[in-house]
Amino acid sequence: MRLVLHSAENRLFARKFQTALHLLFPPRCVGCGEMVESDFGLCAECWADTNFLGEDVCDTCATPVTRLQGEDSVVCDACLKDRPPWGKARAALLYAGTGRRLVLALKHGDRTEVVRPASKWLARAAAPLLRAETVIAPVPLHRLRLLRRRYNQAALLAEALAGEVSASYCPDLLIRRHGLGSLEGLNAAARHKKLAGAIVANPKHHGVLKGAYVLLVDDVLTSGATLKAAADACFQANATDVCVLTLARVAKGS
Repeated sequence: MRLVLHSAENRLFARKFQTALHLLFPPRCVGCGEMVESDFGLCAECWADTNFLGEDVCDTCATPVTRLQGEDSVVCDACLKDRPPWGKARAALLYAGTGRRLVLALKHGDRTEVVRPASKWLARAAAPLLRAETVIAPVPLHRLRLLRRRYNQAALLAEALAGEVSASYCPDLLIRRHGLGSLEGLNAAARHKKLAGAIVANPKHHGVLKGAYVLLVDDVLTSGATLKAAADACFQANATDVCVLTLARVAKGS
């Protein structure tokens, strides 16, 4: 016989179970590991060391700028000279302090629990980019790098964000045709050259991309070379508009 609990009993059981878990495994800060009051949170010190980005950013590259009262759109000087192919961009955090540590922990440290709080930060940052018909997709990893890392951090973030905002999610909308090695240490021009033709639309999703509004998700925005290659691939498959969203943004000049 299957036991069916009423909703009140379910809630009581869940609270007791959560209390027992906290006794065995006290909640710890995802930034430094110190004990905190709730799961997947930041301690006061890490919170103070995290620079959350709001609306005072360039609309097209998410770098921090000064937005005057009443200004609907702000574009930085760099984007005025060389505008990226996508429409708008946002980032949840500045790539510094705790924000940098969290990105590196997720990317290289198997710290996938970072995705839980990151999805809520991303959802707030994504608010001005979302439409009812938006398709959320991650920047892809090459299959060999995926085998070594065992997960694509951009895909984890994109999937969690889609669940948070109840949007469509396509994990393999784009594919990487060949491995590139690391892009770290390369300047913007070298990154663009290395990425030329590396990212393409997945042939089985051309129907999804045609006329679509795509939100591309990645962990960090540096020069924008990878996201430009991904956005170009979307437009080549006849997407109508592309926006980009990252967990963190590297400050220009750093």
